[in-house]
Amino acid sequence: MPRTTRVVALAAAGLLAALSLAEAQGATTDRPPAADHTSRLARYYAQHPAWHRCDTPGAPASYQCATVTVPVDYARPDGQTLRLRISRLRTSRPGERHGVLLSNPGGPGNRGLGNPLSLKDALAKSVLQRYDLIGFDPRGLGASSPLRCGLTQDQADDTEPYRPYRAATFAKDTADARDIAAKCTTRNGSRLLPYINTRNTARDMDVIRGVLGEKKLSYLGWSYGSYLGAVYTQLFPRHSDRIVLDSAPDPNRFGRGTVLDMAAGAEPAFEDFSRLIARRDGTYHLGDTPAKVRAAFWQLIARADSTPLLYQGDDPEHQGEALTGTDIRSWLRPYFAAAPYQAAHEITALRTSRPTNRATRPSTGPADATTDNSVGLNWAITCADNTRSWPRDPARYQRDARNESARQPLYGDFAANITPCAFWPRGSEPATHVDNTVGALVVQNQWDPQTPLPGGRALHRALHGSRLVYVRGGRGHAVYGFPGAPTCVTRTVDAYLTGGRLPAADVTCAS
Repeated sequence: MPRTTRVVALAAAGLLAALSLAEAQGATTDRPPAADHTSRLARYYAQHPAWHRCDTPGAPASYQCATVTVPVDYARPDGQTLRLRISRLRTSRPGERHGVLLSNPGGPGNRGLGNPLSLKDALAKSVLQRYDLIGFDPRGLGASSPLRCGLTQDQADDTEPYRPYRAATFAKDTADARDIAAKCTTRNGSRLLPYINTRNTARDMDVIRGVLGEKKLSYLGWSYGSYLGAVYTQLFPRHSDRIVLDSAPDPNRFGRGTVLDMAAGAEPAFEDFSRLIARRDGTYHLGDTPAKVRAAFWQLIARADSTPLLYQGDDPEHQGEALTGTDIRSWLRPYFAAAPYQAAHEITALRTSRPTNRATRPSTGPADATTDNSVGLNWAITCADNTRSWPRDPARYQRDARNESARQPLYGDFAANITPCAFWPRGSEPATHVDNTVGALVVQNQWDPQTPLPGGRALHRALHGSRLVYVRGGRGHAVYGFPGAPTCVTRTVDAYLTGGRLPAADVTCAS
């Protein structure tokens, strides 16, 4: 999922290759869990990591790190390898220990090595006593054999990776998308890039499980991390223990479908926003009916697209910027769902902003290494996990962007416009189809701006053994373990993680 501004990624090689990959990770065998990988992978599962104190300022001595080796290509485990960085915080109650709890914070492109430290402060003691907390940077990211693309600052804009469609700029957008794909391909090529995908990250997770000496893996993932967890359950159902998937995309639409779903979710959120703000016309003065509120917003957009507005509001990220209508749509889209009153406050302030001739120049200097890695990894997974979801013909994006802009004016042109995925090398495997009976908890806010509610419901349907914890009226992206999480959600997830029993039926919580 794209990482919005602070509210808050190569066709099948044929039947024989697909069969060899299934055999390589043991998905179709009947061997017992302790030995359901092929002998060619045994050396990876048999590693004994050398734990040592992590080089993290201020971290307790009990926070330990180690390195695990995995194959670049699981179909050819005797070939090149990658080094994954993993971390752990062991339970203070060994006698009450159930196992390990591995986690992923999402992205793709968000590092997870420090997750144990975050979870130590966020989770209940009853949960912490049951698990060793395990973190890791996924392959290609952070401390785990990071890929590099050499992007410019403008190309590595991680606040809004999707560009709005404009006929006048489409040729430039196409050239820029092609350049990003070419840079990532040139620097990483066939040696690494085709093997940076969610399936291989899930396989890496199972190697981590084996290295830790565990028969099963419990898992906690948010956003893209929930998709990663779902793929793990598909590939390793017998090793899936207590699985919590929070704020999920539709697992069987990952790729372009995920981005288009964000645009589809923005429209009902905007409608809900307009109803809420119409009731507070005395505060925001945007109109006393939903229609008037919407009209006030679109009048602002038209004005800013005609002449940019100088922002002098409360958000330090945009202070002093010249904002076009397109900038405002991109910025406020997640706020309509997650923080509608903040959105109304910003619209009210912008309506009194003065026009400016100040131009925003593209940042052509090189991006810093961390951002280059994160954004490149995001594109690598978004593009390669489901290559067939991305058209190869630029003209198709033009047609789609025009149509989606008409149907979904808030964000449709962003979601449907051309991206580097149009020029990305074909992935090494087909998309993963998630459809299994593994038990899991799926947690979902009603008004999630990044992974809208239909995605969470779709994941719940794909995991036939799951239960849905639905937060009616819930706003924002990510729920469990975050400030403001409803007690109902925390209580339900804590009970599952500590006791291992799913609720008898789906759970609806009030926000």
